[in-house]
Amino acid sequence: MSGKIGQKHYPDKIKTDIRAEWINGASVKGLSKKYGISRYAIQSWCGLRPEANIFQSERVRPRKDPVTPQRELEIENKRLQMENELLRDFLHAAGRK
Repeated sequence: MSGKIGQKHYPDKIKTDIRAEWINGASVKGLSKKYGISRYAIQSWCGLRPEANIFQSERVRPRKDPVTPQRELEIENKRLQMENELLRDFLHAAGRK
């Protein structure tokens, strides 16, 4: 985002160092204090912001419970049921049913 007035430009070396520390378990708040950089910027570099979801695949948190194929089907079924309810409510509100 360089080139905009009022925004700082950080070298790629600092960004990669911060990203590496975050992948190894450092907190965003701790990195912000250590480097004096806003948490927003660090979250963007680490892919924690929805608009900058670039590097999220590098750090994967393990699930508390492993998802079995049966559980996956139950989750998908529940999602589809909710989607059908939303569509049914929309059609009712639109006066089509």
